[in-house]
Amino acid sequence: MSELDGTIRVLASRVRSEERLILDALTAAGAAHEYVDPRVLRTVLDAPAPSGRLVLNREISLVRARYAAHALEAVGCTVVNSFTSIDVCGDKWRTSAALVRSGVPTPRAALALTPEGGIEALRELGYPAVIKPKCGSWGRGVALLKDEETARIALELSTSGSTPDGQVVYLQEAVPKPERDIRVVVVGGRALGAVYRRSKAWRTNVARGAVVEPCPLSPALARVAVAATAAVGAEIAGVDMVEDADGAPTVLEVNGRTEFAGFQRALDGRVDVAATIVDHLLTKEVA
Repeated sequence: MSELDGTIRVLASRVRSEERLILDALTAAGAAHEYVDPRVLRTVLDAPAPSGRLVLNREISLVRARYAAHALEAVGCTVVNSFTSIDVCGDKWRTSAALVRSGVPTPRAALALTPEGGIEALRELGYPAVIKPKCGSWGRGVALLKDEETARIALELSTSGSTPDGQVVYLQEAVPKPERDIRVVVVGGRALGAVYRRSKAWRTNVARGAVVEPCPLSPALARVAVAATAAVGAEIAGVDMVEDADGAPTVLEVNGRTEFAGFQRALDGRVDVAATIVDHLLTKEVA
């Protein structure tokens, strides 16, 4: 990094376990850094570029994360992950489109602009299918649609908003996941490890009570996770996958602001995600 870019700014309105681990890793590495709460961030387009031009975006709010990345890039900062990747990862339809465009295995997906269009799309996808909020996390608003009757009810509930955006429907082919899915964390083009997320419930999100256990990181899992991360333009990501009966992975989602404290605990300290993120930042060329 150049002399002007020596301070790494960590952007987060909430310092969770992950941000604390990253800040500690920056301190341990002797890297100049600054914590920045995006709620007080101001960006004036014709103002001088800020001194800390490398920014790690850990903001939990998608809206703030997107606008902060865009604003900081507009005044010459390098943001990890970039605005483009946050924008893609924050929208499940755009993520699906990016994965398909890059040839990454992923379930069939459909977008409809009205509930009626959603029913027609489901007839093409077939049942069971999954309805998800375009922009959402932790499994909120995700439902398994077993037939057209349940689909009509779910579409009515999910599109009750009055805005045009609230009428847009994202659907994904349901793929078998026998009480588990897989999370692989990727940093700087390298898959660090994998964990199972197990639950008796259909949704296997940790936020929904799923248990995290170690999973062998096979070459196939690593290759697909790295390809998925590249497809959305991210440098740091948590890639959620399931395996088919032959063990071939398919990507459900790519999380551009991934949580990793549980992942790291499950791997019993064999992977230090925060230190790897810091290493990646310290070797990054700043424009």
